[in-house]
Amino acid sequence: MCGILGSIDLPFSTSALDLIQHRGPDDWGIQETDVMSRHVILGHRRLSIVDLSPAGHQPMTTECGRYQIVFNGEIYNHLEIRSTLRQKNFLGHSDTETILYALAERGIDAVREMNGIFGFAFLDTVKGKLYLARDPFGVKPVYYCHNGSHFAFCSEMRPLLAMVHPTVDPDALSTLLRLRYVPSPYTLFREIKKIVPGCYLEIDLQNPAEIRQTFFAEPLPSQTDLTFEEQLEKYQYYLEQAVKRQMMADVEVGILLSGGVDSALVARQAAQYSDIPLKAFTVGFTGQHQEDEIAEAAETAKLFGMKHYTARISDEDFFSQIDECISILEEPLATTSVIPMKALAKLASSEVKVVLTGQGADEPLGGYGRYQGEILHEKLPAFLRVAASGILGKKHFRNAQLERCLKSIAIRDDIQRFIAESEVFTPMEISQLTGNAEHLSTECYQAFYQALELKNKKRSCERMMALDARMDLADDLLLYTDKITMHYSLECRVPLLDLDLVRYIESLPGSSRVQWKKGKLIHKKFAEKVLPHSIVYRPKKGFLSPTGEWFKKSDMLREILLDRTSVFARYFDQASVEDVIQRHKTGFNQERQIFLLLAVKYFLDRFARY
Repeated sequence: MCGILGSIDLPFSTSALDLIQHRGPDDWGIQETDVMSRHVILGHRRLSIVDLSPAGHQPMTTECGRYQIVFNGEIYNHLEIRSTLRQKNFLGHSDTETILYALAERGIDAVREMNGIFGFAFLDTVKGKLYLARDPFGVKPVYYCHNGSHFAFCSEMRPLLAMVHPTVDPDALSTLLRLRYVPSPYTLFREIKKIVPGCYLEIDLQNPAEIRQTFFAEPLPSQTDLTFEEQLEKYQYYLEQAVKRQMMADVEVGILLSGGVDSALVARQAAQYSDIPLKAFTVGFTGQHQEDEIAEAAETAKLFGMKHYTARISDEDFFSQIDECISILEEPLATTSVIPMKALAKLASSEVKVVLTGQGADEPLGGYGRYQGEILHEKLPAFLRVAASGILGKKHFRNAQLERCLKSIAIRDDIQRFIAESEVFTPMEISQLTGNAEHLSTECYQAFYQALELKNKKRSCERMMALDARMDLADDLLLYTDKITMHYSLECRVPLLDLDLVRYIESLPGSSRVQWKKGKLIHKKFAEKVLPHSIVYRPKKGFLSPTGEWFKKSDMLREILLDRTSVFARYFDQASVEDVIQRHKTGFNQERQIFLLLAVKYFLDRFARY
């Protein structure tokens, strides 16, 4: 893992590159090249994981001098790719050198061969083309800004904020309140964008004002006709290969361990491929909270002979660190687990440079409750859906997920229903809070719906899971994982999002993944073969914080959110904000809503400019 920074006709110094030093404290480099009357600068901060020698230094240039690259991430199949290249005289064994020559020999479409997590910039000095790419699940973010002939990009926004004068985008703010994150290609700043997962940008240096975007990720595969036993056998193979290839490192690898089945499976496989006992890391909470998973994780760690490290955070820790977390993330989110992730990353970074995580199983395998709502939509006749929504959808329930399901079940359009089933604030609430209408979410969903050719998937539940795997993951869970772990110079890998594994999963019939009241079916069937029943079928907790209870007790919420002198008060109706706080205190869970408002408040105070 590393940090990349570059520009066209927009000079920057080492001080700008140092703003992302945490992403790569081991080495750095800047290379300046004049191409077709344009001045191109490529910068890199290196976290040495594979090939620790100077042969892995970046920016990296081919022997002929024509091609240059700065690369962030890992390509797990790079040795397979290397074996097919004409180039044989390699200076080292880094994956960066492999993909540099793959791109030089085959062009930008070589990105389709790469199984890994990445964000990179590739320069062809003869054709005068600069390419930027982001991996298919968006594990590695790439931000960019352009104004006429000037262009800049980076793994984080911080250096770009120093180059431009960004202003808050009210449309993106409304969409954040709806989805809990700002979907690519948008950010909360008008002037800064994110590359969409599975896309590359092409910039012609003769006309850098025009940027061409290409979606290189493949549409969903056709459905397999294997029997379930055959499916299970292949699932085991793909999962084991995914973990094995992601153990690729010249440094020690650890495990972020929860109490659930996903990280337990990753831990079990990783332990088989390690020559030394692995180190496992878990975060919990002071006091008695059902969200705490330390005891369950300790059982898993003991089972596989792992050295187990733990940390606990309190409600005071939580409130005191929100501001710092939003500074690290550079984008507000409604996901309360960003705070425990910070403690977890800090803990792990004190022992290792690389960790594996169990993130990424719930979306392609149907592990979330909202997929049950979609199955209900599939099963009920249209007239019953309309009746249920008309009678029950007007009521308020203490179970927010149930309420969203009942209100959305009669919506016929896939995209509008998917959004409604997972939204944080409704369009009416957003209008009350900000005075603006929300519209970007539909556009972003439609782009993926078309690119993945989801109309060819018969079950709407499968269509929903495919979108969640490319949107919710990329710009929420994976975004905060990348930003927080890299803040501590820690590389986090997600083997359950291995491209071969997910492609196989998405070829399975929906019934092999999720059924009524049952999720992650094939995943758990495999787990039954290698894990104790008590681990496989523990009640799902998720990586959560006990914020529901903390927000009820806290007197700080009004003090923070209802400060009429704050920047936040210029964007939000204070009476509507107070209604959200009061609703939570009366027993209607609003913890996601409150945390998102807190995150936006700290973001605006720290980043907003006029």
